[in-house]
Parts: sequence; C-alpha cells; structure tokens
Amino acid sequence: MHPSLPHYISLLRKDFTEYCGQKLSEQGLSQGLLYFILYIGKHPGCSPGELSRSLQMDAGHSTRSLTRLEETGFILRQANPADKRSCILELTDKGQDAFDLSHDLFDRWEAEAVRGLTQEEHTQLLALLRRILPGERKEPPCMKP
Repeated sequence: MHPSLPHYISLLRKDFTEYCGQKLSEQGLSQGLLYFILYIGKHPGCSPGELSRSLQMDAGHSTRSLTRLEETGFILRQANPADKRSCILELTDKGQDAFDLSHDLFDRWEAEAVRGLTQEEHTQLLALLRRILPGERKEPPCMKP
C-alpha cells in the first residue's frame, strides 16, 4: 500500500494538534473551542446563529461551547443594538490574547512544517489543497475575512 492523502493529512493533523495542544491547554482552551475564538476574532459582532452556520456546527453544540467560553472569560454576549431580542459576540481581552496566540502558533507550526520547501512550492501546496476542499468551502470558515 502506498501512502495516501488521508495518511499525510492524519500525520499533519496529529503533529499540529500536539504542537498547539500544550499552549492551548495553558490558556484553558481546546482546539475545538479555538475555532470559535478564531471566528469571533475575525467577525466581531457576529451572532451565534451566523457563527454556527459558518462553522457548520449544530446550534446545541455552539450554545454549549459559547457558554463555556463566556464562563471562562474569553467572550462576551451582548444585546444586539439593532435587535434587543438577539445578541452579538465579542472577544474579551483574554479572548483577544488567545486569538493572537493562535495566529502565532499557527504561523510557527506552518513555518516548521514547510521549512524544506521553496516559497514557490509552499504557495503551490496551498493552492492545490484549496482546490480539493469540498464544494464551496475553498477557505476554512474560521479563516475567511
């Protein structure tokens, strides 16, 4: 059997998870919760429904995760000034620190992972991976501007 795309993706995910796990754990975060921080950091003032749809999470899971992030001081839920029946999500200072840390971790891991590639090869690798993302998801939802 020859190595396959799932094999390489599994190895990269394992390496990434181990690399980031310790630092995230020190912050009181899991990788799953981090995606909520990343989305809110890139979309301040988003609604819980918008976040759930964009991350393709069910509403119950999102609600539990947001409650945990709020209870641990990473996010604030505030009344939406345009519609008092709904709320908007914002990062706290602690949440912003976690957002900044995650970008630093991601950048350092990526630099280490591609250190044997030229800039052109790195760009080509990213372009090829983007092409095989399913459907309309050509950019991970938490990374969209």
